[in-house]
Amino acid sequence: MINIYFQDDSIWVRRVAIICQNKRKIKTDVKRLFQYCKEHASDGEFFIAKAIGWSLRSYAYTDPSAVRRFVEETNELQNLSKREALKNISKKEIKKEPKLLSEE
Repeated sequence: MINIYFQDDSIWVRRVAIICQNKRKIKTDVKRLFQYCKEHASDGEFFIAKAIGWSLRSYAYTDPSAVRRFVEETNELQNLSKREALKNISKKEIKKEPKLLSEE
């Protein structure tokens, strides 16, 4: 049913499809969450980008590594979505890749 909303012409209906799993924690359908976020990642609409960030941030309380990895791997994400998604992931949880010797 929610897949119908995800493809609706109205940004408000699409936004509901993106944020409908907020607060579900371990019951989140992660595959669906990441699919919806990825498919709307390049959407220039402010409220869609905000909803993506909000949904990812909500799930980050449950699995911060998965959210960090998704953000790093999804180049199309708007900066607003990235910033919101990573907002509450502590610096300790965000492990940076070690520099290669050739980069120094």
